[in-house]
Amino acid sequence: MGSSSGFPVDLILFGMIAAFLVLRLRSILGRRTGFERPAQTYQPAPGQSAPGPVIEGHAETTTPAARTLPEAGSPTGQTLGRMQSVDRNFNPATFLEGAEKAFRIIVAAFAAGDRATLRSLLSDETYRSFDQAISARETAGQTQVSTIHAIHATSIESADLRSSLASIAVRFVSDQTSFTRDKGGHTVLGTEAVTEITDVWSFERDLAARDPTWRLVAARSA
Repeated sequence: MGSSSGFPVDLILFGMIAAFLVLRLRSILGRRTGFERPAQTYQPAPGQSAPGPVIEGHAETTTPAARTLPEAGSPTGQTLGRMQSVDRNFNPATFLEGAEKAFRIIVAAFAAGDRATLRSLLSDETYRSFDQAISARETAGQTQVSTIHAIHATSIESADLRSSLASIAVRFVSDQTSFTRDKGGHTVLGTEAVTEITDVWSFERDLAARDPTWRLVAARSA
């Protein structure tokens, strides 16, 4: 992953210092999809848009993206069908909706250094990489500023099922602002300009297990 104007996922995954990225999963209107967050008391009033993640005092509205599912007869569609035969509660459309919300939440968690949220939603290896990156940022006295201005498209790119272990890759096309400030408030990484970024995240779950959580196991820029 290379763009300095987005989230350089590869820097995080390879453990490089001062990387910035995106990650924190769960939340889908009270339905158990594997992307749930702890219950929150706030609920928007009827007709009021729910606020997006708040980072550095800025909130973004959560305008739904265009969501695309694979054709049922395609290899990916057939794999998703087999997942439904293993877990009757699995629904590709619901999964994709949850993944979009997860994408938004994850950006805020990494920027805020929210380890508690990240720990429960990432695979062990991915969490270690994120933890190291957050620690390096803290040691350097740096602050991550991240904002998703809009998600234009969300789609299931591929799926794999080995026994009951399911893996789904999701492509996100979004407008983002991401940069890192040093102790003096100067930008040292990224840019304050809004940039369109395409990311592909892979989520994994054992469909035979009682735990419904889909955990992030890999991320890259497309």
